[in-house]
Amino acid sequence: MKVQLVKLAHARSGDKGDTANVGLIALDPKDYPLLVREVTAERVKEFFGDMVKGDVERFELPNLHALNFLLHGSLGGGGTLSLMTDAQGKTFSTALLRMFIETDAE
Repeated sequence: MKVQLVKLAHARSGDKGDTANVGLIALDPKDYPLLVREVTAERVKEFFGDMVKGDVERFELPNLHALNFLLHGSLGGGGTLSLMTDAQGKTFSTALLRMFIETDAE
């Protein structure tokens, strides 16, 4: 069964230079292992496609039931250089919550 991340987590995002920073936090701690299994750096990179020019790094924060992603090369040079509408990466969190993952639960 597939479920959209917005049903399992909330997220926040921001920037540092040309890198968007996205935090994904489980709404229920019991869902954290599912997020760890399904929301990999590779899948996040694939989900964002051409929007992320560089690598995606993932950091696990089990004490917070959260994952943190760095999306390198995703902001067109960053807030002071980019002509992008969202050069600070504020909408990356909302976009990530639209991703579907596989789950065994109903």
